[in-house]
Amino acid sequence: MKNLPLHWKIIIGLIAGIIYSLVSSSLGWNSFTQNWIDPFGTIFIRLLKFIAVPLVLFSIIGGVAGLPDPAKLGRMGAKTLVAYVVTTVAAVTVGLVVVNLFQPGDYIDEGQRVKNRLKYELWAESTPGGRILDGERYLSKPEYADLVAEAEAAMKTEMSDEGVEARMKAAEQFKEAGPLQFLVDFVPDNIFAALTDSGRMLQVIFFGIFFGIMLLLIPQEKAQPVRQLIDGVNEVFLKMVEVVMEAAPFFVFALMAGVISKMASTPAEVIEIFKGLLSYSIAVLIGLLFMIFIFYPLVASFFVKKLSYSGFFRRISPAQFLAFSTSSSAATLPVTMECVRDNIGVSQNVTNFVLPIGATVNMDGTSLYQAIAVVFLAQMHLVDLTLGQQLTIVLTATLASIGSAAVPSAGLVMMIVVLQSVGLNPAWIAIIFPVDRILDMCRTVVNVTGDATVSTLIAQTEGELDVKRLEELETV
Repeated sequence: MKNLPLHWKIIIGLIAGIIYSLVSSSLGWNSFTQNWIDPFGTIFIRLLKFIAVPLVLFSIIGGVAGLPDPAKLGRMGAKTLVAYVVTTVAAVTVGLVVVNLFQPGDYIDEGQRVKNRLKYELWAESTPGGRILDGERYLSKPEYADLVAEAEAAMKTEMSDEGVEARMKAAEQFKEAGPLQFLVDFVPDNIFAALTDSGRMLQVIFFGIFFGIMLLLIPQEKAQPVRQLIDGVNEVFLKMVEVVMEAAPFFVFALMAGVISKMASTPAEVIEIFKGLLSYSIAVLIGLLFMIFIFYPLVASFFVKKLSYSGFFRRISPAQFLAFSTSSSAATLPVTMECVRDNIGVSQNVTNFVLPIGATVNMDGTSLYQAIAVVFLAQMHLVDLTLGQQLTIVLTATLASIGSAAVPSAGLVMMIVVLQSVGLNPAWIAIIFPVDRILDMCRTVVNVTGDATVSTLIAQTEGELDVKRLEELETV
């Protein structure tokens, strides 16, 4: 057990957590699990998060200040952003192909879909500027007259959901921002405030890049002591990651036990939650698994000939399993950086620059799930979206993913923006709440895998990939 690779230990902890949670639910131990086991999972995420922000800051400063040619920074930055946009568009496209191919909304009971359609039409008529997208009017059909009153009552309940209301307000603030608001948000007004708020990681990245560039511009004799200090602090935070990861299997066990115990009181209730949204969940999983097991490894092995399909997974698996456990790209970032640098051979400069940006702006899994969820919700309300409306989803989901914070369930807020962009009811997000946490875990794996893939490609194009080390690792 002591010589077992870390990723196998994490898998064991993950499976043990799931088995324990099912047993504890059946024996009525959920209260004990949530009071005495789940807190250790929370501690684990907090440990990783408090390491992540300073690690990002010092890594970026060190990476930029260590560049031999300042012009390389602009070239690498442009490549990084283009690569992330391309993978995001690919993810949304995969999502739309899957949801149109499998039509998960068609598996919902037909009678329920008619009621959903009536609710949709009532909402469209009562919303300023709202319109029925496909022009059909079920409300005027006599065979559905008895269901209208029931639909009106259900719609009021749907719209009064507090969780939906809070997310709709957040989405409204996002939409009301001016066209250049993203640039304003990029620049911190107080770097110390940015360091204490995980949702402002872009500001930390901006400060790190700016500080690193200034180190390149001042005389070498004055910059050198600062660079040595930054490198030393960076090593301390990397050591923290190593120490925390020694206990990762136990923490992952606690995380999984806590997550499942909060979903329902008994295993039967957990199964019941998934039954209603089974077709949707399967469609999302098919899309996510395609990205993880086909798209990313094939892209990586195509551009990096020395990196085999199985080798790709072997090297980044600790980060993938951790991403599944934490549902947070930001919390997983320290481990992703360690895997990419030590296991794949990506240089420290590229690792320190590309991955922090990816953890903030690259949300491939979130974008894919938004595309599937929006079309699924339309299908289950008998709304047929045109090709033009689905292309709007591609554009909006791509832009919205950049604004998503790298924290659990932030994608739900962005989904409201996507729903509104095609004229659908934003309150529909309440329908997919029950399975969001589990699917969030899966899509975070996609986000982290995408980050690792892009950083490897950037390193390859910049001549910053240690091919010799890669060959040595491939033979192990």
